[in-house]
Amino acid sequence: MWQEKIWDADAAQRYDTPGTGMFAPDTVGPTVDRLAQLAGDGAALEFAVGTGRVAVPLAERGVPVTGIELSPPMVEQLRTKADEATIPVTIGDMATTVVPGTYNLVYLVYNTISNLLTQAEQVECFRNAARHLTPGGRFVIELWVPELRRLPPGRTATVWRTDADYIGLDTYDILRQHVVSHHFRIDETEQARLYRSPHRYVWPAELDLMAQLAGFELESRHADWDGAEFTAESGSHVSVYRIPPTA
Repeated sequence: MWQEKIWDADAAQRYDTPGTGMFAPDTVGPTVDRLAQLAGDGAALEFAVGTGRVAVPLAERGVPVTGIELSPPMVEQLRTKADEATIPVTIGDMATTVVPGTYNLVYLVYNTISNLLTQAEQVECFRNAARHLTPGGRFVIELWVPELRRLPPGRTATVWRTDADYIGLDTYDILRQHVVSHHFRIDETEQARLYRSPHRYVWPAELDLMAQLAGFELESRHADWDGAEFTAESGSHVSVYRIPPTA
């Protein structure tokens, strides 16, 4: 219910920022390059396809892309860029929704697995990816590393961005492994509007165990889409899991 309330028509309109932020060429370009390489000559399935930030340029590269998306308004925004024949989309939950066909690649980018708020749902997301993949197929997850080292004892919030027109902060529930991101957007009249999004944060080691439960092996982990080394100081990771090929 949280996610359905968050990703409404207003959010879908605000989400697209062509050429800037997460839509900047230096962000989208390496993502699409790597995913196209992993898809090879097969098809790709995007969990939480959204407004097509990645799916549209990936399809333009010649990779057949299908999507699953919980929010109808996000799909309506996608349809201003690509029709159903170009990028078929099924409305549903990425942890349980099954679409026709098999795929070389399933991918879930920009921290979106954390939108599933329980460990059980996150495990089911891995299992859902596995049921769509061919033997030897890959599941790619882009996810941030929890920033608990920035949280002093007794404090429950961290500020992670401050701009003239935007302030972002996170509040943590350590017991439940939950975090709520608070987004304050300030308009030209100095009025602030608040949006919140809940997440369940996941350590890389826990993610790897979820993958094992679903029959995956960790193939690679890097700090970004360009293949930088993942270290203890990395703020995020791109992890590639693979279904073992049949003998």
